[in-house]
Amino acid sequence: MADALLQSDLPFPVRRGKVRDVYDLGESLLIVATDRISAFDCVMPNGIPDKGAILTRLSLFWFDYLKDVENHLIETDVNRYPVSVAQYADSLRGRSMVVKKARVIPIECVARGYLAGSGWKEYQKNSSVCSIGLPGGLRQCDKLPAPIFTPATKEESGHDINVSYAETIARIGEPLARTLRDLTLNIYTRAADYALARGVIIADTKFEFGLIDEDRVILIDEVLTPDSSRFWPADKYKSGRDQESFDKQYVRNYLESLAWDKTPPAPALPGAVVMGTRGRYVEAYEKLTGLKLQL
Repeated sequence: MADALLQSDLPFPVRRGKVRDVYDLGESLLIVATDRISAFDCVMPNGIPDKGAILTRLSLFWFDYLKDVENHLIETDVNRYPVSVAQYADSLRGRSMVVKKARVIPIECVARGYLAGSGWKEYQKNSSVCSIGLPGGLRQCDKLPAPIFTPATKEESGHDINVSYAETIARIGEPLARTLRDLTLNIYTRAADYALARGVIIADTKFEFGLIDEDRVILIDEVLTPDSSRFWPADKYKSGRDQESFDKQYVRNYLESLAWDKTPPAPALPGAVVMGTRGRYVEAYEKLTGLKLQL
């Protein structure tokens, strides 16, 4: 197993997110998934070996499964990348993709099928999530009567902020808001049904969309990964409590046990937490794809 890759270093204009390094190749973008991991909006000083490769492969699996939904993917074979990046092929193999340039729509498109996370906190206060009224008496991690669309703003730093559908319309207009809502719920429902048959509950997930050719909406960024979703083992699910998970909740739980104020610098993760997290990501990939991870 290779050491964790915390940062790629190519000589092109770059924007670094919490996990991905995005390079501008002119006509297209190159997205490199590193092994960085973040929690509570802080990037940990050490990463999870092979995490970027697992996230990339899982996104590619979902892009193929949802191939009727247009997405930004152009190429994943490093031997077919633009000649300008050919010399970096070895470092990019398995953890990168060349994608279309798109105007990112400034709304995080969140679908929730279960009452967890910030949705559960909000429900406890007023029996609603993002101004969507829900039945009384629901418990933590209960399955909702039907999936709901709970958008959020995209913030450059700090937490994204949950907003109502009405606020989304005010920000981007009713036609585009309706398109995003319908796409989000359609993709989530299809993926959740598939995953459940594989023993994985997708409690919630977030999508990002962009615009090309003026007004064509396409799916961008990562899709249905342990970084963008809450994955629970179906055979261990029980409402009314926190769930075991295949996502980075394992890291959050460890950090919650520390006397850390959740501001940078973040503490280093011990080896057991690193390997435990890696194991959960591998298990999610193998359960969902039916494939043995080969790196």
